Amino acid sequence: MMKSIKPFFQPNFVSDFARDILLKMDPEIAHRASINVLKFAPISTLKEEKKDSKKLHINLCGLELKNPIGLAAGFDKNGEVAGILGKIGFGFSEVGTVTPRPQKGNIKPRLFRLMSANAIINRMGFNNDGHEEVYARLIKQKSNNIIGVNIGANRDSEDFINDYVLGVKKFANIADYLTVNISSPNTKGIRDLQAGEILKKLLFAILAQRAKEKIYVPIFLKLSPDLDERQMDEIAQIIGESNLDGLIISNTTISRPNIAGLKYSDEMGGLSGKPLFNLATKRLAQMRQRVGKEMPIIGVGGIFSSSSAIAKLTAGANAIQLYSALIFSGIKLLTEIKEGMEQALIREKYDNISAFSNMNIDDWANGKMEI
Repeated sequence: MMKSIKPFFQPNFVSDFARDILLKMDPEIAHRASINVLKFAPISTLKEEKKDSKKLHINLCGLELKNPIGLAAGFDKNGEVAGILGKIGFGFSEVGTVTPRPQKGNIKPRLFRLMSANAIINRMGFNNDGHEEVYARLIKQKSNNIIGVNIGANRDSEDFINDYVLGVKKFANIADYLTVNISSPNTKGIRDLQAGEILKKLLFAILAQRAKEKIYVPIFLKLSPDLDERQMDEIAQIIGESNLDGLIISNTTISRPNIAGLKYSDEMGGLSGKPLFNLATKRLAQMRQRVGKEMPIIGVGGIFSSSSAIAKLTAGANAIQLYSALIFSGIKLLTEIKEGMEQALIREKYDNISAFSNMNIDDWANGKMEI
């Protein structure tokens, strides 16, 4: 019988009481409060109660992760707490999205909770402090934690591709990996970079810049769940002809699965959270079919439990990321997912969590599986 893992961060952050207070705040104010708790809480409260089992350790693009669960981009937009997040149990975390110049993002309100659906709609618009300030923070925080940097383009840029090249140039020497975010629905023109010749041009440019830096840093491409079969075929062919290291699937969706009639369901922006799970997981499996089993893929979108986390692995993910579910469940969800993974490994008599990867690709891709 496994011993339960006591909540860490107690009592200030993971308690139901603290979570309920945050959920009563304006979403952006609550987000700021969460960042501040991490920044200013005593170090003694920011430690895991239990070390991760070696059964959860994985290697992703040469990166040794203590567990396969990462914090997705969007929480630590400006690299304020990147050095702390590994201490509370994440296997890795992703900063950003960061653009070359500081950017205020879209007009508020731009972040909406759909409480009954455990969902979020956002149209943030890459609000961030820009390359220079984020870089300066990361230099000071660099630790043994695995930290990725998600790079994007300024909305008023005359050359989106060059903005991504600048991101590689700026962060290649300090990031453990880079994510090229061309799938946000909240910056006009960004998703156009997922198509044809312009995607070829983008990949050539960023990979050429990495070569110039003479530092190997894995580069992931983050894709939309709103791609159709033809678009996925085209993308798979293009990345197959490149030296791209991996994929992150998926970003938020402009579709509105299972939320019709709910308050805020008609707001513009990208939908994340539980209603995204089946769509994002289907797209993950479909891209896995196209790129083969060797390319590393990080699965993200709608994970809300250990069973959904494992399902994401079986659909073709090597590692996963969370964010929206933490808003509704608190950081204790991370512990619950790791416990559930360990229990599943014991039950199935597997030695490592990677054994679940790729088990049900075809069923997920064909729509035969859902949660």
